[in-house]
Amino acid sequence: MKHFPIFMALTGQSVIVSGGGEAALAKLRLLLKTEAALKVFATDPAPEIVAWAREARLTLTRRAVQTGDAQGARLFYAANEDDAEDARVAELAEREGALVNIVDNLNDSQFITPAMVDRDPVVVAIGTEGAAPVLARAIKKDIEERLSPRLGLMARIGKAFRAKADALPFGVKRREFWADYYAQDIASEDEANGALNALLDQHLSAQTKEGHVDLVGAGPGDPELLTLKARKALDEADVVIYDRLVAPEILELARREAIMLSAGKEGFGPSMTQDAINEMIVTHARGGAHVVRLKSGDPTVFGRLDEELEACDASGVAWNIVPGITSASAAVAALGQSFTKRGRNSGVRFITGHDTKGFADHDWKTLAREGEVAAIYMGKKSARFIQGRLLMHGADALTQVTVIENASRPEQRILATTLGELEPTLTHAKLSGPALVFLGLAPRAALNAAQQHEMEAAI
Repeated sequence: MKHFPIFMALTGQSVIVSGGGEAALAKLRLLLKTEAALKVFATDPAPEIVAWAREARLTLTRRAVQTGDAQGARLFYAANEDDAEDARVAELAEREGALVNIVDNLNDSQFITPAMVDRDPVVVAIGTEGAAPVLARAIKKDIEERLSPRLGLMARIGKAFRAKADALPFGVKRREFWADYYAQDIASEDEANGALNALLDQHLSAQTKEGHVDLVGAGPGDPELLTLKARKALDEADVVIYDRLVAPEILELARREAIMLSAGKEGFGPSMTQDAINEMIVTHARGGAHVVRLKSGDPTVFGRLDEELEACDASGVAWNIVPGITSASAAVAALGQSFTKRGRNSGVRFITGHDTKGFADHDWKTLAREGEVAAIYMGKKSARFIQGRLLMHGADALTQVTVIENASRPEQRILATTLGELEPTLTHAKLSGPALVFLGLAPRAALNAAQQHEMEAAI
């Protein structure tokens, strides 16, 4: 992010526009919505600018900017539509301490003016850092259609009511009150005031809502694979307790005011104990918070879900499970394969490479049979153990094995190998992200290439 978005207080502040043509008019139409003290310098101002000056909406000086004109100005717009003149006045304004925007010159501007959706006092700013103005306009159009024209009225009335709403306890109850208010379709000021007073009485008399826990699957990493129910839970959460493997892009979707707590666990590495995680979940929920326990993939697959549910049950905390797309589903999709295929296998096993006691043991004899397919979670550090056990029980060393690192994420990597070469392939690959190991599956592209080679050899 090269441009940090802020909302600057301009009441009574000097804002200067240098120029009197179309570029200056475009900026002034926005600036006139503020409470800034507007000054325009132009030798040949457009009729609209002259009219605004006559109405005392701005001060017009019919000459070019000179030394001293920008002294004390908060913002300065160079909108002369002449590169040399814009550069001259911009340099002058910078020396005199103003923040400078040169219209249509992103590289030499100190700030940019975003596209805006105006429901004063609700303002949505949209910026693309000059990379995609057409996209910014499309987003603006979409938001304009979504936001009620009466939203500004509701916000202004709500602002005046805030002192009364402070009678509600700070936090969840007060937020729920305002959420209920803005969920209504208000047509007039009288209706809004009546709705606010009725809602306040209702919320003041209501019993304090008990906290609860949503155990949410964050999916494999791609934010677009997050379910709508998971998005809603993140948007409403007071506390988010997340795993180490949850993608940062998904954490960004949580409500800004939410408390974000890491509950990192790493196989054979430093970890927060499960008892400590359970205590964290229960403590916040019993304090009345809406807790989202955010787990990578699906919480019902190797997520130690039962232990956390048992802790909630023991403490009388209500809970709800929001399933997610398990990482294996995203990974097998990346291969262009399915888990099962007629004539190949009628079942698939989801197994873990290690458990609480160390390397996990399985029915190796069955897994070693030809045609078996297994998705091995947490198999990166246990790969040599798995390889050895399968070969020991008669598995073919040429059995196809595929490793998918960072499934569904931009940095996704696919390694196609065989059981006999699983190690040292993994060691040489130096994987750093979460990885899944597929026994008995190869990427579709690799299969097609092998089939083509066989056909050519037969010919």
